[in-house]
Amino acid sequence: MRAVLDALRSPAFRAVFMLAAIAAAIWAVIGNWDEVSAALSRLDWWIVVLSLVVSIIFVILTMLAWRVILNDAGEPVGKGPARRIFYVSQVAKYLPGGVWNFVAAAEMGADYNISRRRSVTVLLMSMAVSVVTGLALAAIAIVFGPSGTSAYWWVLLVLPVLAIILYPPVLNRLIDKGLALIKRDRLERPFTGKAITVAALFSTASWIIAGLQVFLILTGLGNEARIDTYILTVGGYALAWVVGFLVFFIPAGVGVRELALGATLAGLVPGGDVVVVVLLSRILFTVADLLLGLGASFQMRRDARSIT
Repeated sequence: MRAVLDALRSPAFRAVFMLAAIAAAIWAVIGNWDEVSAALSRLDWWIVVLSLVVSIIFVILTMLAWRVILNDAGEPVGKGPARRIFYVSQVAKYLPGGVWNFVAAAEMGADYNISRRRSVTVLLMSMAVSVVTGLALAAIAIVFGPSGTSAYWWVLLVLPVLAIILYPPVLNRLIDKGLALIKRDRLERPFTGKAITVAALFSTASWIIAGLQVFLILTGLGNEARIDTYILTVGGYALAWVVGFLVFFIPAGVGVRELALGATLAGLVPGGDVVVVVLLSRILFTVADLLLGLGASFQMRRDARSIT
């Protein structure tokens, strides 16, 4: 068993693993290239570029939320190592299985003296924060979006429940019980209210930015730019992400998130535009993951060469 683990953690295996993850992400783009090129032809180039920039900002904000939680759970990790661990591990989520980003984060974190238990728990925790904040924004969108109505005011009752889940004494107790259930030791130290609050703010900002990306594509196709539509794109994308996250066995929620986002936008925009929006949104987020992951990977290789 030890020999197998050593082989899995060898530089050669890591290189093959990373190449496979990159290939999977690239295939997610070129596998729908005919539809993508048709979608791009309907948009001005500056809208596509701006949407890609917004997509990159979304990933950066997600990384910042994760880093706050990571540093709260143990010894602080520098900005450079944190970026490399997160961006590279995110590319691994495009591999089939739904767990490879956890494996990549744990193994890369170990290179920086971060325990694998801490890496996995922190990544799960950051995703939990994303789920809670995403559901909160989805609830707001249901009530205040273009199809919202006061008859659904009761949906907002979920907000205090979600806030209770992120309340540190409750949250830490849930985490301890979860670790005990899988027979793992507790974290090095419990999460603090300050860290959870800052991470939740970063996560909320990331959903607002993600909604902006969808909104830019929508309006670029000629749909009316309205504030209630923007609210719906924010909540709709957040809800789609949560649905994709829950269907964890599908790589990066491919297909599931598109269906959820498409259902959210149905009736608001023409059917043909819905297809363009959900497809192009997915592709731009994938390209953002690739650009940041490849950049972080090259930086790691350059640092390794400078050390030797």
